[in-house]
Amino acid sequence: MLLRHLIVVVPIFAYACAAPSKQARQAVDFVDPHTNSGSMLDNAGSGGGEPLNVIISGLSSADVLTDSGIINFAKAVGFSTECLGIHIGDPQSANLGDGRGPQNQTVELRQDYGDPNLGTCLESAIGGNHFRVFRQNGPLAPTGALFLAVSQEQPATESHTISEDGYNRGRDNFVANATGTKSFGGVTYSTVSQTVTGLLPVGSNGINHGIAIDGNVVLLTVKIV
Repeated sequence: MLLRHLIVVVPIFAYACAAPSKQARQAVDFVDPHTNSGSMLDNAGSGGGEPLNVIISGLSSADVLTDSGIINFAKAVGFSTECLGIHIGDPQSANLGDGRGPQNQTVELRQDYGDPNLGTCLESAIGGNHFRVFRQNGPLAPTGALFLAVSQEQPATESHTISEDGYNRGRDNFVANATGTKSFGGVTYSTVSQTVTGLLPVGSNGINHGIAIDGNVVLLTVKIV
């Protein structure tokens, strides 16, 4: 008798273990820092905080949200790095509720009076607008959004204290300069703004120098075109 042997071939599949990927950026404008025990006031080191009164949306073009990207955007809207790269005073910190706790400012940028190379030296002398940048990028809120503490400051003869109504005025002047189409270094930006309420308190309680604020935050979405 002819015996026929049935051979069953069982395929063996190999499963590759992929290396852990980098944490993806959360596709939202930002996460309210209060959600994870953060704050919309930075730590100015004097018992009060400066309001984080402008947010550059995490839905902005990715290149805008990098260190070099925010500096180039700043130059497009009338701001630049500090005079001769010299920073006087300690950096401020902020807890953006992203799981990293308080983090020092990424960079501080000043009004350049039309000269991105040396104009900030004039701002240091006579005063003007300036802002600090904090990035929301920790594991609890990896949005990439940039939170800005914007204010109008007095000249060096007044120790660079904040001007009267300087937080509201600084924010409004910055937003007015930033909104619309601007260009610098071969890059063109289109920026739209939206006012957000409820993130900051109204009044002077807890605010650095006891200067009252209106509680408004402006959200900027910046696209490279």
